[in-house]
Amino acid sequence: MSHPLFDLSGRTALVTGSSRGLGRAIAEALAEAGARIVVNGVDPERLAHGAEALRAKGHAVETAAFDVTDEAAVCDAFARLDAAGIAVDILVNNAGIQLRKPLVDLSLAEWDQVLRTNLTSAFLVGREAARRMIARQRGGKIINIGSLTSEAARATVAPYTAAKGGIKMLTRAMTAEWAAHGIQANAIGPGYMATEMNTALIQNPDFDGWVKSRTPARRWGLPNELAGTAIFLASAASDYVNGQILYVDGGMLAVL
Repeated sequence: MSHPLFDLSGRTALVTGSSRGLGRAIAEALAEAGARIVVNGVDPERLAHGAEALRAKGHAVETAAFDVTDEAAVCDAFARLDAAGIAVDILVNNAGIQLRKPLVDLSLAEWDQVLRTNLTSAFLVGREAARRMIARQRGGKIINIGSLTSEAARATVAPYTAAKGGIKMLTRAMTAEWAAHGIQANAIGPGYMATEMNTALIQNPDFDGWVKSRTPARRWGLPNELAGTAIFLASAASDYVNGQILYVDGGMLAVL
């Protein structure tokens, strides 16, 4: 029997970018802990497929197709959730993209795209969720997805590094303003995870070797290895944890 502190029964969790990858794994973990899940993405077909896969496992799932970088679309999506009587208690800001290019070759449009998707979206969706959590006066949980690059840089991923560093500080800003309302805002910093987005890196012998040699665990992480951290931060077990970023990285940031 699971500990009651980690029971998410009666809670509703919106996970952005949850039709695949880390978002899908986090959504499934929260569902297994008892939460109703609202999955999000921009591809309706992929979103529907992901939702049906979760429902087939007996989970309560809703879908919300909207672009997290579009302010009007975000506001409209929350208005639709309001109209349907769906109150988001837990928000996971997971949507993100990667772009690998040297800084000197990077266009402003490319820079803006990565910042909008990885950082601005967390502000937009987080703001709308928090407005409602504050009005309901029963608190809530916001989990932002950071990265190893919330702490350390690597060549060719400058906009991603800037965005994920921003996620760490946005999480602290959310804490400064919303903790008094019973909202715990925290972040997860995944290490190198074996996801679709990283397929090319995993298949590159040099990069794969570097990850395994640089990580004390000597392997890539698996998406479902974020499950425990996500459930902890979404549950009553973390009710006095605010403004933290927990790294799930096989020990990479712990060593030189």
